[in-house]
Amino acid sequence: MTEPSLTGGCLCGGVRFELTEPAPAAGYCHCTRCQRRTGGASSAQARIDGRTFRLLQGEDLVKAWRHPDGGFEKLFCRECGAQLFSRNPGDPTQMSVRMGAFDGDPGVRPSWRAFVAYAAPWEPIPDDGLARYDEAKARDYFD
Repeated sequence: MTEPSLTGGCLCGGVRFELTEPAPAAGYCHCTRCQRRTGGASSAQARIDGRTFRLLQGEDLVKAWRHPDGGFEKLFCRECGAQLFSRNPGDPTQMSVRMGAFDGDPGVRPSWRAFVAYAAPWEPIPDDGLARYDEAKARDYFD
């Protein structure tokens, strides 16, 4: 018998996805792009191997956006606007899923905070003991 998959989706329910393996790591990104994209001080994201990701429904609703200066593509539901995941267009194995897009507990907890040099001044970063990186997470691009 196989392990149950992790499932998730958007706010309107039009987009559904699953992971066939648990996310190995997660963290917070405090960059200004994530602040503007989410409307919050940071974005909680689970790093995954893109080969474990499967879109179950709503492919026609998924819209991708990429900053002109590069970086991961940001994918969201064009119907409800829910931020779902991001991926490296040059390496489909590199993906992140927004923690809030999972249906339940993804089984992983954030262990770092990236781009803290750009943290929102109106919401101090908590003293939670997580590793902090002024820019990207060391040896592992986190988006």
